[in-house]
Amino acid sequence: MIVTLIVLCEVGFWVLLAAGLALRYVARRPRLGAAVLLCEPVLEVVLLVVTAIDLKNGAAPDWKHGLAAVYIGFTVGLGHSTVKWVDARVAHRFAGGPPPVKPPKYGMARAAHEWRTAARWIVAAVTAMALLQAAVWYVGGDGDVGSLRMWQQKMLWLTGINLVIAVGYTVAPKQEPKNRVGAGR
Repeated sequence: MIVTLIVLCEVGFWVLLAAGLALRYVARRPRLGAAVLLCEPVLEVVLLVVTAIDLKNGAAPDWKHGLAAVYIGFTVGLGHSTVKWVDARVAHRFAGGPPPVKPPKYGMARAAHEWRTAARWIVAAVTAMALLQAAVWYVGGDGDVGSLRMWQQKMLWLTGINLVIAVGYTVAPKQEPKNRVGAGR
């Protein structure tokens, strides 16, 4: 049941996103579109409540409960930036908006971009780890929480990878190629 609900929440996220943007740009109802977009967090609340009820009713905590926490964490950390990313492209494509801003490619501007990206992923991972820890406490010492701890470890790895990438761009920023006009003739 939990996996089905996670899939439904993911589908619901994209349906609400499409509906909100269609209302905003096609129907020219920006406030109604924003209201629909603001309904997206309700999906995560439903998933959280159903997962808690499932655990409360005696379900053994397993990978599905961990995946639910990770999904909610990713929505918290990355949902807003995903909506903004899609919104900019839809506005440009269908409503005559400006072209989406591309991330910088070189130097410390790219490093700053990577730190912002890492921060979003870290918020996602920390949120997931906190929900996983809450589930561990909720289940108590009687249940096998190994699968929840495994998800916490994966979130630590995710955090580490994002930090390594951001530090890499900071320590060794990618340099803009030299202008080689007329070279090789």
